[in-house]
Amino acid sequence: MSELTPDQVIRLWHRSYSTVDGLWFMKVEEKYGFEAALDIDEEVWKVQPKMQARLVKSMLNLGAGVDALRECLTAKLKLEEYDLSTEEITGKKGFRIVYKRCPWHELMVKSGRESLSGKVGTRICNTEYAVWAGEFGKDIRFKMQEQICAGGRSCILEFST
Repeated sequence: MSELTPDQVIRLWHRSYSTVDGLWFMKVEEKYGFEAALDIDEEVWKVQPKMQARLVKSMLNLGAGVDALRECLTAKLKLEEYDLSTEEITGKKGFRIVYKRCPWHELMVKSGRESLSGKVGTRICNTEYAVWAGEFGKDIRFKMQEQICAGGRSCILEFST
């Protein structure tokens, strides 16, 4: 009997995760309309990042704080196939994550929904990353500096205290 390699298992779950997220959104949109689907999706992304952050934090045996957030969020984004870099913020405690391509935006483009990508990305990314920040400290703030789906050359996520 053949078995999947660990890499194949990761790709299978990643593909399933991203597919079900988009499929779920489109089915809700068909039944209730785009705005309702986006409202419900935002509610989902107020909870999902909490679960992800807590699990990654536990897996990496890390606590709270901006350094732990950086390590956990970087690990999560790399699993989701983001090609990213991180940099310190001059003059304050924090960091930026920069990526030149966004797999979620690419899925929107591939499915012919590029015109909606900015609206979805702005709302969901701001929700998701603010929740991630909150899981590592009430004093950690998130600010989206730039977004590919909103016409930027890259996505720049800033986390600071």
